[in-house]
Amino acid sequence: MATKPAFQHWSYAEFERLPDDGNRYEVIAGQLVVTPSPGFAHQEIIGRLFVQMRPFVDAHRLGHLILSPFDVLFGEGDYLVPDLSFVRADRAAIIRKHGVEGPPDLLVEVLSESTSFRDRGIKRERYAHFGVAQYWVIDPRSSQIHVYRLLEDAERPTVLTSGTLEWEPVAGGPTLSLDVAELFRGLD
Repeated sequence: MATKPAFQHWSYAEFERLPDDGNRYEVIAGQLVVTPSPGFAHQEIIGRLFVQMRPFVDAHRLGHLILSPFDVLFGEGDYLVPDLSFVRADRAAIIRKHGVEGPPDLLVEVLSESTSFRDRGIKRERYAHFGVAQYWVIDPRSSQIHVYRLLEDAERPTVLTSGTLEWEPVAGGPTLSLDVAELFRGLD
């Protein structure tokens, strides 16, 4: 596969033409990033999270919970594919056939060895820059969830290793309690 020079930004049209070859492609700050497909623990955690969140979101008609692969487009040069996205119902107009155009209300990434540095660094920075309200980084190796409230403080997450993660997708609305230990059960 031919690569573009590092200084040239990728357009979304170029991004869409990348091969479906088992790799995951993202464009972050104009640069193409390629990572291998995720492993078992990654997929198990994101599946468990989705299974807990989806009935809650649907029962309360809170919005749309979207599993990867689904593009999140922040403008020219930033096309990311988070593991899980949530967009409130009152903001559903940003969801298009090809992806979400603008900042979702929640983005979730489950770390793997090949993505850890990027997920904790440049992706967190880009998500904060573009106005994502919450960003959860789930670390299967340490059994931790780092909850960033990016509009408040993009640098200092709440770190959870046990207990519950309280998620209030709409201010003043219902809250979902997620059992942190249950997300990691049997994955050591």
